[in-house]
Amino acid sequence: EIDPGYIAVMRTHAGYLGQNTGRRVTLEGHTDERGSRDYNLALGDLRADAVRRFMTAEGVSPDQMATLSYGEERPAATGHSEAAWRKNRRVIIQY
Repeated sequence: EIDPGYIAVMRTHAGYLGQNTGRRVTLEGHTDERGSRDYNLALGDLRADAVRRFMTAEGVSPDQMATLSYGEERPAATGHSEAAWRKNRRVIIQY
């Protein structure tokens, strides 16, 4: 599920990619530290794939996107609180 607060940002990226068909991105899925390594890698894949589906629906060519899951391996925030976990549940659009 994509947070509605990020739809405008994702549409901006989709528009840029639509105008620059030679550009490629990697959609990096991340999770918080809870859960097993295998579970978090699978969840990171699901997050990245949700963004890929959205971008495809917005007109981005699937050939311009790759997905990758880091699971819990590259946290954006350290700590064991809901605030830290929230920051770590994300997809990074890497050009």
